[in-house]
Parts: sequence; structure tokens; C-alpha cells
Amino acid sequence: MPKSRQHWGSPLVHQRLNAVLALLISFALITIAAPAWAALPQGNAVKDPAAILRDALPFDQDDIRELQHRLELTSDDLRAKRWTALGKTVSRTESLLNTRRGTILNAVPEAKRGTAEALFERVDQGLEDLKEKVKATDKPGFIADRRRTLSFIGDVEALLVPEGFEREIPADFDALPRLQGRATLNISTTQGELTAVVDGYNAPLTAGAFVDLALKGFYDGLPFIRAEDFYVLQSGDPEGPEIGYVDPKTKQERHVPLEIRVPGEDDTIYNETFEDVGLFMATPTLPFATLGTLGWAHSDQALDDGSSQFFMFLYEAELTPAGLNLVDGRNAAFGYVVDGLDVVEELGVDDRITAVKVVEGAEQLKAHA
Repeated sequence: MPKSRQHWGSPLVHQRLNAVLALLISFALITIAAPAWAALPQGNAVKDPAAILRDALPFDQDDIRELQHRLELTSDDLRAKRWTALGKTVSRTESLLNTRRGTILNAVPEAKRGTAEALFERVDQGLEDLKEKVKATDKPGFIADRRRTLSFIGDVEALLVPEGFEREIPADFDALPRLQGRATLNISTTQGELTAVVDGYNAPLTAGAFVDLALKGFYDGLPFIRAEDFYVLQSGDPEGPEIGYVDPKTKQERHVPLEIRVPGEDDTIYNETFEDVGLFMATPTLPFATLGTLGWAHSDQALDDGSSQFFMFLYEAELTPAGLNLVDGRNAAFGYVVDGLDVVEELGVDDRITAVKVVEGAEQLKAHA
């Protein structure tokens, strides 16, 4: 078996029309030298990694979700420069916060409530700033203030995640490390620096494997082994004959199962694709919907043999549109590049990862049993 057994099955097509046709008619896998594809989800896909991460937080408080979504949904009016409509939305959002603030704060654990109150004061200021940007018809300023205000709302939402939250994981995977929460990593490359957030709330084994290998220095110095225009950038293939991480204790390649969550479903799907379980029109909690989505590679022979190779999704609106990318449901997304996307677009097979460092959240990694 060749060393690079995980590969993208569809050929690289340089003409855009041919590429679109190739993507729509092929169901090839992005495998260990790349990952796999999925069914065609529907609906208006969210393409902002920060918004995806906010939506993926596991808590139950509808008022703050409504607050978040009202601000996020101002994009259409902003593109059309409907300033009157924008002003009304910001005012209604402000009114919603004033009405529901107490209910939201009561849902925050008492020990964290002071932090939430301070964050809401910053949200208050952010809404005032947004009203000023509407009056000035300042589109760039509105975008910047909205991003900052939504980040404060997201910080409150993070406080609402139950203490010690942990997904139920089948006992078959007890030997694998898992991430209980989120971690932020700095990925240094020969083209520059990236910041990524990986999500152990919704992909605990996949994110856990990545953080574990980063802490071990496994990725330091590894090359990018595949770079397909508008599609995928892949690394994690170690030097030598191995194609994954070999556990020094067992002398065996460690395998991570395919792991995908779907909103509203109680159980995580393990080692089954969306087609296998009949979810042909589903959108996962962590979708391949934006440039820099982090995905886990597995072979085209099996779903449970991903070990260390990962890829960055090269979202391109015409070729891999959000919600129509054929990757969701056949590979596990486990996080997003949130800073340094210009660097992602410059990386190729002549580049390397120089180091991957865990900046925040290493304490959330739970070692295997």
C-alpha cells in the first residue's frame, strides 16, 4: 500500500466549469493524503467561522441566541445599504437585551455572573457604537463594531456551557485522548502564522488527537503534502514509511474514528457517513463552510483509520459553496482557522509547518484511559 493512502479521489481541474462539474458528479474521498465528501445539505449556510463556533456552543438559552442571530442577520441589509432597516434592527436588538438581560444572567452560573454582567456592558456600548455607524452610513465601521459586539455575546454564551460538560463517547474509544472544551493553537508555517480554534465540545476525539499531537511536537517540521486549488491543503504525514502517529507504547498506529455531530441529534455519529445513516440533506454542527475549516483525513478504504493527517478546506464560493461542498458528512471537521487566512491562501506543497503550539486550552485535554 502506498505511503500516501489518504488522498482526494477527484483529479485537479484547472478550468472552473470543469471543476464545478467534477465536484458535483464525483463522490471521491479526501483521504489520508486527503479527506472525503458528503451529501448535499440545504438552507442558508453560515460562512463565518466565529459564527459557526458560537452556534456550536452546547447550552440551552434561547434569548441570547436570538440576540446573536439578530446581529448576524444584518448582513443582507448592510450589503444593500438599507440603513433605515439596519437602524431598526440595532434598536430592536438593544430593546431585546434590556428586556431579557435578567433572564440570561440568571442562566449563567452564579460564580460567573459578574463576568457576564461586565461583558453585557461592553455589548451595550457596542450597540450604541453600531447606531452611530448607521447614522454615519459607515459600512466598514459597522462591520468592525458588529464583529466586536458579537465576540462579547459569544463570550457570554461560553459562560452558559454547563460546568464539566462532556459528550458521551462509546467505550470502544476509551484509549483515545479527548478534548473537553475548546483549545486555541498557533500554527507557524513557512508562509506565516495561523491561529486556529478546535472544538472538543462537538469533536472531542478528533480535536483531542490534534491537540495531543501538537503537544507532542508531532507536526513540527512536517511538509504540506497536497495543495489542490480551491479545495484542500493537507499535512500531518510523518517522515519515513509511516503514514500516521505510532503510539510508542503499543507500537501501533493510533486511529481516530470518523466523528460527526448533527444539530438536534442526541448522539454523535461514529464511523458512519451521512449516506450510511440516511441524513442526505443534513448540515453538521461543524460544517465545511468556510476557508480554513480543519478536517481529519482517513483512507478511502475505511472511515476509522485516520491517524494524524489533517487538511484545511480551501473554500471557494463557486467551486465549493457552503452547504453544497460534498465534504460534509464524509469527513470530520474539528475546528477553524480564525486568523491568518491570507497565509492559508499562500501555502502550497513547497511549504512546511514549522511548529504547532497550544496557546490556550491544553488543560482541557484528557489523557486516554
